[in-house]
Amino acid sequence: MRVLERKPEILSEAYKAFDTNPFFAPLSDAQRDLVIEKAGTIEAYTENEFILKTGDPADFLFVIISGQVAVVVGEGEDQMELTCLERSQMVGEMAVILDEKRTASCVARGETVILKLTRDVFRKVLTAVPEAGMSMMRMLAERLKKTSRPPVHRDFRGDAPLPPVDVLRLIPIGFMQRHRVVPVRKLENKLLLGYCDRMDDNLLASVTQLLPSMKIEPVAIEAAYFEKVMQNYGGDASAEPVASGGSGAQHIDDLLKRLVAEGGSDLHLSAGQAPRWRIDGRILPIAGFLKLAPNEVFKLIAPIMRPDSVEEFNKTGDEDFAYAMDKHSRFRINLLRDSNGVSAVFRHIPNTIFTLEELGMPDVLRRWAESPKGLILVTGPTGSGKSTTLAAMLDHINRNEECHILTIEDPVEFVHQSRKALVNQREVGVHTQSFSRALRAALREDPDVVLVGEMRDLETISMALETANTGHLVLATLHTSTAISTVSRIVDQFPAEAQEQIRTGLADNLLGVCCQTLCRKIGGGRVPALEILVMDYAMGNMIREGRTHMLLTAMTTGQSRGNRLLNDDLAKLVQSGKITKEEALGNAVDHADMLRRLGMSKGS
Repeated sequence: MRVLERKPEILSEAYKAFDTNPFFAPLSDAQRDLVIEKAGTIEAYTENEFILKTGDPADFLFVIISGQVAVVVGEGEDQMELTCLERSQMVGEMAVILDEKRTASCVARGETVILKLTRDVFRKVLTAVPEAGMSMMRMLAERLKKTSRPPVHRDFRGDAPLPPVDVLRLIPIGFMQRHRVVPVRKLENKLLLGYCDRMDDNLLASVTQLLPSMKIEPVAIEAAYFEKVMQNYGGDASAEPVASGGSGAQHIDDLLKRLVAEGGSDLHLSAGQAPRWRIDGRILPIAGFLKLAPNEVFKLIAPIMRPDSVEEFNKTGDEDFAYAMDKHSRFRINLLRDSNGVSAVFRHIPNTIFTLEELGMPDVLRRWAESPKGLILVTGPTGSGKSTTLAAMLDHINRNEECHILTIEDPVEFVHQSRKALVNQREVGVHTQSFSRALRAALREDPDVVLVGEMRDLETISMALETANTGHLVLATLHTSTAISTVSRIVDQFPAEAQEQIRTGLADNLLGVCCQTLCRKIGGGRVPALEILVMDYAMGNMIREGRTHMLLTAMTTGQSRGNRLLNDDLAKLVQSGKITKEEALGNAVDHADMLRRLGMSKGS
């Protein structure tokens, strides 16, 4: 927070905010001048900075001059945003009137400027201008009207029976949890929608968009009833018996559509278990489905498999392939046998390819993508967003360069339509036998840019380095957790007599390494933490001479050129209020350093 000087442009914005606030409308020009230019304090806050916190004394209120302010309750992963307030709105007056401690926190959303007024100033305005007092009474009455609730019907109290499963399936459970609503009864084309807190026009419109053919009728329900529904249908489903007819899913698309609607990243199907999905990094049971029967997984998936994939699965016990449910949704699938039968994992591949800017990636990735040749490595654990980052880099090239892009993937994930560039995408096992075979053939296919989905073996790594060395731009992935370990991992895979040659190949061709991990955000969603190694002449010599342990120092001193350390990024995410300390520590590689940065003891 910083206090701003009363410059003309800031005062002008303050007057505009006051002009549209009904409480200050009755004030004379002189009174308004006194409040804005003398009595109030103008303060600026940055993204996610707290303006006030739950439990603080109510010694001031404020008016939003510019930006937005979120009203939140809870802390850490339990934090929930109640509403987001805009310019000219007054905040905190209720606590000031009641002289009670704050019951919620206020957080800046983006750069935000407020005019802070003390309790004494507020009371003087109420005393000196009776019309302002009347305006305040009207505002409070409107608020009471919006939050008042009709009586709850006996069918929707805490001890009432639960709604039928087929009714609950009408609305995604994530939507129910976020808005505290439940579909409770279906009468032909009418749906009774239960709400705990309040029902406004925006929420009603959102439900109508989900169910356009139905008439939605809101009904009040007890919070205990809502929690009972969530506990039984949104909680742990492991205790549910296996139904003789299986899970209740009629087609695999039934589950995949739910996954897409909820914003999930993965769908897990295992014999003898209820279907589960991964949302914001957590694996949770899918409401409304029972346990999968022993042969049900394969029966659900077989209709979307190619005959050769079925044959390969029957022969080896596992198989990778891709599936396009519609033009908007693609999935990468791994089918496997385990001790219980057949299991499957679906990874959702969004149809939309985000730009590097939309992903919040640093500018150095754009510079790498615009390089004529070299090797770019994007690394991280499974599910860290490597494919999404690579897709954004390829899309940048595709939109801006007249060149030939060749991708070798297992399977093809993001589909790129040729724009300025010509794009050919090959799938291992469908269009070519292996990564290494496709890379050998690539040198005869006149590419400018080559994407290698994964550098799995020595031959693929050698061919990728050779492709970069012959004047091509090569992008590839590895499952490593730091930039420095990426270099060591590549070199150490080779026998001792070949390591010098590999170090030379890396020193001459590596443009950089982007190592990323996804962290759970406070309030939901995920945010990337990055470690970036930007190659230069000195780093090249370190790699060539086998002094990779010195890369850490070079990255630390070379941050002005785009180098970033993972712990630095995690610490910044904590400081900006985006992730918790525990989340940062869980994603850190050097835990001792992370504890020191966060001011935490080893046992805390």
